[in-house]
Amino acid sequence: MKQILLAVLMLAIIAGTSMGQESAVSNPQVVMETSKGDIVLELYLDKAPLTVKNFLDYIDAGFYSGTVFHRVIPGFMLQGGGFSRDMQKKSTLIPVKNEAFNGLKNDRGTIAMARTQDPHSASSQFFINTVDNAFLNHKSQTTAGWGYAVFGKVIKGMEVVDAISKVQTGTQGRFRDVPKTPVEIIKVRRAAP
Repeated sequence: MKQILLAVLMLAIIAGTSMGQESAVSNPQVVMETSKGDIVLELYLDKAPLTVKNFLDYIDAGFYSGTVFHRVIPGFMLQGGGFSRDMQKKSTLIPVKNEAFNGLKNDRGTIAMARTQDPHSASSQFFINTVDNAFLNHKSQTTAGWGYAVFGKVIKGMEVVDAISKVQTGTQGRFRDVPKTPVEIIKVRRAAP
């Protein structure tokens, strides 16, 4: 009888451990609807919790609807999330702490936060790496070494990213590398679970 009880107890412990692992939070996914097609992103909540929360807050507020990819550089990246079609900068929330030290690399297909020279100045703007950009990775917690925080990856629609990276660009006012025909971010939404 003791052996049966012991076996049942062991099964319960094993089942509880398995259940605990299964109940771990999964990474959220979002769909970025663009005028060139849809891009599906997986966000690394476990590696960049502050950055992912920041990005999702903008998504939930509908902030990205009607913005554009305002900077496209072939063989490098495409940047969006801050300007309207007429290149008017949108008002943003407070900047998010730089999480570039999370071990994620600026590899092809990853999404990272855009920022100024201040390592902790990222707000709404992001970029998608179209090639491996190791020089953007975190090296040290110094102004020059912080790097750019990767917080997700394209899991569907990389052909859309590649199509955007090939559009013709030029100058518009004080801005360079602006698509001559705007590439609009129609909407960004959470993917259905």
